[in-house]
Amino acid sequence: MTVQSVDLRTLSKAELDEIFRSSPPGSIPTGRSRGTALLAPGSAVDGILRPLIRTLVWKGKVFRPQSEDLKNLLSPFAFRGIRARVYQGTSWFDDAPAIIIDYSRTSLVARMVRDEIRQVAPGLYLGQIFLWKKRIGLFMLELAAGSAA
Repeated sequence: MTVQSVDLRTLSKAELDEIFRSSPPGSIPTGRSRGTALLAPGSAVDGILRPLIRTLVWKGKVFRPQSEDLKNLLSPFAFRGIRARVYQGTSWFDDAPAIIIDYSRTSLVARMVRDEIRQVAPGLYLGQIFLWKKRIGLFMLELAAGSAA
């Protein structure tokens, strides 16, 4: 199965885990990305949660590799907030290389959160969400046209 031939939103958690395991970290993205939460992959509940989360809570991330950080796009108005450090590191999921999104020293609100992403196709990243080192969900990021990977 190639990632380009399948919509990540339709896959099970096990299928997404296998794609994450088999993907390289890629380079740290640049610029704006469109985020999609995958909190209950492959279920009808996920189909309900995805649009609600995107509309009301989280729309994606804006990467600034030159300053090794990003800001999340929050609320219906895509307000830029909740900053994180971004760097290449080792995944908590499988001990392999990943791009780490680390909130521990940049956000009082989200300091217990860590995201990890890997590039699964050109302009497409799959991510893991950890809360106090426990994995709580997945997400995908699609780079906006003109953004670099």
